[in-house]
Amino acid sequence: MNLANNGEIALITGAGSGIGRAIAQKMAELGASVIVTDISEKLAAETAQILKKTADNQNHKAIAMDVTKRKDVDTVICYIEEKYKTLDILINNAGVSTMQTIEKLTEREWDFNFDVNIKGMFFTTQSALPLMKEKGGKIVNTASMAAVKAAPLLAHYTASKFAVVGFTKSAAIEFAPYGITVNCVCPGYVKTGMQDREVIWEADLRNMTPRAVAEEYIAHTPLGRLCYPEDVADVVGFLISPQARFMTGEAVNIAGGANII
Repeated sequence: MNLANNGEIALITGAGSGIGRAIAQKMAELGASVIVTDISEKLAAETAQILKKTADNQNHKAIAMDVTKRKDVDTVICYIEEKYKTLDILINNAGVSTMQTIEKLTEREWDFNFDVNIKGMFFTTQSALPLMKEKGGKIVNTASMAAVKAAPLLAHYTASKFAVVGFTKSAAIEFAPYGITVNCVCPGYVKTGMQDREVIWEADLRNMTPRAVAEEYIAHTPLGRLCYPEDVADVVGFLISPQARFMTGEAVNIAGGANII
């Protein structure tokens, strides 16, 4: 499959590192021109440079964008409309996490998780929809294993990721008449910078060592290792492919079995 043959344009949020960067690389490998967005202009530019080394025949672009700011989102969509006239693939990947017990959870932490994880996805999807309606397309949202398996210390994060799955299913129904499929992925314990921070937070909250927490993650995963960003990117690559043309409204687990025990 070579998306460039069809002039495919892909917009990815939170693509400056981790899962988002791996997805961007996968889209470039498949032939798409990738609009790399991230709240960090520096990280977005680094990802775009990697893509250009991977496949220099595509027209990749790095743009700083805060998904919680509607003006930022609309500006990027307007740029895509003016430059490319179309948007074929939208990957709503931008996400954040914090850890705290419900008893000590602050309103600020709650709002931070919901603003980025669900409101940012809503802003981007709503803004991109008019550009995608004419010829259809693919939307893939990044949820989490936390959307199907609750965990202590993550009530606010878990609630926001449950919301991602719910939004995905509703959008799938609404967008189906336009030929737009909407699915989401639910990664497990993914080895990223975000997880590195979470391990430290959890160790502190549970009076454990970070190493013990990381080993517990692996012990809870039947396939016996952490998930890697590339594991997620490969599934996203499938979901935007013709092979997934009759899939919509699905929440696909990529957790090595950690979601079932």
